[in-house]
Amino acid sequence: MAEFSKQWVDINDPEFEWDFDIEEITSQLNPNHYIPIICEGFGFIAIGKDTDNNIMLAMPTGETETDENGQISDQVVWQAYEDVIK
Repeated sequence: MAEFSKQWVDINDPEFEWDFDIEEITSQLNPNHYIPIICEGFGFIAIGKDTDNNIMLAMPTGETETDENGQISDQVVWQAYEDVIK
């Protein structure tokens, strides 16, 4: 099932029911922490805070990386909330 943030719904389809609020989630995060959550609308796979309490969103690059244990992970670029939510 696709998940959509309140912010995406407010901008793109106000009649649609949203699943989570980015700002509410980050209000509960400590600096330099993140929570994995997907927004199909904006395309991010995690929400976090940097060391200055700025909201950051993990945008996948389309590339993967394999660690020394063989675990594969998506590569991301952390982008500022304001740059994604326009």
